[in-house]
Amino acid sequence: MKNAVVLLSGGMDSAVVVAIARAQGFAMHALSVRYGQRHTSELDAAARVAQSLGAVAHKTVHVDLRSIGGSALTDDIDVPEAGGPGIPVTYVPARNTIMLSVALGWAEVLGASDIFCGVNAVDYSGYPDCRPEFIEAFEKLANLATKAGVEGAGLRIHAPLLRLSKADIVREGMRLGVDFSQTVSCYQADDQGRACGHCDACRLRAAGFADAGVPDPTHYA
Repeated sequence: MKNAVVLLSGGMDSAVVVAIARAQGFAMHALSVRYGQRHTSELDAAARVAQSLGAVAHKTVHVDLRSIGGSALTDDIDVPEAGGPGIPVTYVPARNTIMLSVALGWAEVLGASDIFCGVNAVDYSGYPDCRPEFIEAFEKLANLATKAGVEGAGLRIHAPLLRLSKADIVREGMRLGVDFSQTVSCYQADDQGRACGHCDACRLRAAGFADAGVPDPTHYA
């Protein structure tokens, strides 16, 4: 089996990506990042998902983005309960760039040529680092900036959910045996992982289950 690093936040999208990597025959090395997020129960969810889907390893790396702030997820800023124009305040500056960079480093150590992430550009919050252009640019960077890219077989960034709707993601997860009740998507989940039901992440998640015709297993506060 070929090694792959899979970014695993603990949310529904990343859980489906782990299942997709498993279905493609990869030995999954799940990587979570404790970046100073206020909703740390998602990291507990990541550990559950990694174990239930058979990851061969699960590593949590600490990066202190709270010291930078600038986001409702890392700073003392209220999480909005209604959408609005422009990039929302729940955007974490450079988060996906940093997470993919950490995954890239671990992939080199493992001798892995494949990195999976759960970014989505259809039913999402409008973050700039979830666009196809970003994934394409990062893959080019990865192959320019690493020994594996210059001397090895090259590196590939897989974003299998990029062009799927939330309903499609739910259906794919069900097909692959993902237990969505183990996941946490809410931006302000409590210590037990119970969701608020009002934030953007909760609304998108609930709509995905409704549109897919699948009962919503989310635990709400």
